[in-house]
Amino acid sequence: MSPQYSITLARPEHLSAMPAIELSAAVLLRGHAPDAVLNEATDDETFADAQENGRLWVALADGQPVGFALVVMLAGDLPHLDEVDVEPAHGQRGLGTALVRAACDWASRAVYAELTLTTFRAVRWNMPFYARLGFVVIPEPELRPELMDVVLEEESRGMPREGRVVMSYKCPRPRP
Repeated sequence: MSPQYSITLARPEHLSAMPAIELSAAVLLRGHAPDAVLNEATDDETFADAQENGRLWVALADGQPVGFALVVMLAGDLPHLDEVDVEPAHGQRGLGTALVRAACDWASRAVYAELTLTTFRAVRWNMPFYARLGFVVIPEPELRPELMDVVLEEESRGMPREGRVVMSYKCPRPRP
């Protein structure tokens, strides 16, 4: 029997599951990211802040967390989709798409101009996945300083700039 899936804002009781989901999903990037990056998890404070501020969505399978989307604020007007992970056992069921759409919908309702992210340029399921959801590449010369800081921080952790890409989802403007 297939599990019943749902996407919802994360609640405090979901937070303890986030690191294990992140580490489980990281195996899909072996060979594309350094092991040091694949073996690290987002800190508890980041998850707690995002949950408290309505910027963390969770994919549930029969009520149990199996995926999440995490938005961090790089500036007061710059939400950034920092992480989207789904446990591989629950992959290929549209959960990643639903999580990204939840974040995009939130950014649009909150009247942000855009939602940004960084991803792997050459990993066949990364950049094309986000492009299908409406994200477009931001050329490096057009990056805001906050986004350039993300690129440089990723590079310092062993992910070369030429292998990464910054993308933006332009939020629809509300109708008057």
